[in-house]
Amino acid sequence: MSIGISVFGSGRIGVIHARNVARAAGARIVSIMNPNRALAKPLAEELGVPVVASAQEALCDPAVHAVIICTPTSTHVDLIEQVARAGRAIMCEKPLDLAIERVDRAMAVLEETGVPFMLSFNRRFDPGVAALRSAVEAGEVGDLNMLSLTSRDPAPPPIAYVRQSGGYFADSTIHDIDLACWITGELPAEVYATGSCLVDPAIGAEGDCDTAMSILKMLSGVLVHINNSRRAVYGFDQRIEAFGSGGMVQTANQHNDNVLRSGADGFARQSPLKHFFLERYEASFALALKEFVSAVREGRAPSATQRDGRNALIIARACEKSRSTGQAVRPRF
Repeated sequence: MSIGISVFGSGRIGVIHARNVARAAGARIVSIMNPNRALAKPLAEELGVPVVASAQEALCDPAVHAVIICTPTSTHVDLIEQVARAGRAIMCEKPLDLAIERVDRAMAVLEETGVPFMLSFNRRFDPGVAALRSAVEAGEVGDLNMLSLTSRDPAPPPIAYVRQSGGYFADSTIHDIDLACWITGELPAEVYATGSCLVDPAIGAEGDCDTAMSILKMLSGVLVHINNSRRAVYGFDQRIEAFGSGGMVQTANQHNDNVLRSGADGFARQSPLKHFFLERYEASFALALKEFVSAVREGRAPSATQRDGRNALIIARACEKSRSTGQAVRPRF
């Protein structure tokens, strides 16, 4: 059976998901939902599907078996409730919400209805990241001692984005937090985080930071280090290192091409790093969709769940509290 999907939202993430659905095996795009039809019209025309103005209108179509929610975070919970009660499977962009109370409300509805739900922690599905986790699970590093994650953006976002982002830890570090828990297979007993504003003073004026370091001490004692920056002048810097009693495995940054260039002005120069997440994690978005479609077709739970999202948000909030207080914080799950 081909899974009919309506994509809610037509911003940059909505465009990625919609185009991936149109290309995916076992799925087909049925509609694009946006209350502002004019904004969604170019994408809908490109894919040859209609624009609908509301979730209700999309869910009235029996050809819609599943929904991908790519709308602003503040709309996620209400849409999850509406789609779940209509009996459709859901894939939702992170975060599920910025408030634990609202996350719990959505989780209660998902539990009640039993519809498949996947939170789009797409970086789990990056081939390099997935291979690193498999290597750790296979014991290639021996007993895992330390996990280090680097995630640095090429440039800071607009201040309007910062104001509605929920803060650096909930907006950006949350990806690394999820990967840390997924790779280690456990949750932290304690976190310590600190941050500075070294890139854009306007971010600091909003009470946020643009440069941060976080330490997660996992229940087993494994130490996780996450370092984040809103500015890496050389491109989107994304690296992971797992170190243990028997060795180390690392993921490497991705360049625009893999050619090494040598000449009179330099030796072994490489092309710039892929500029941002849209390019760097292009494959991961398609592979995350493949997992969602497979789970719906097979009648099983997807591998990235609402519980994973709740845990990551709790840890992100603990990091923010640690930054504010200067003290280590024990997350309460």
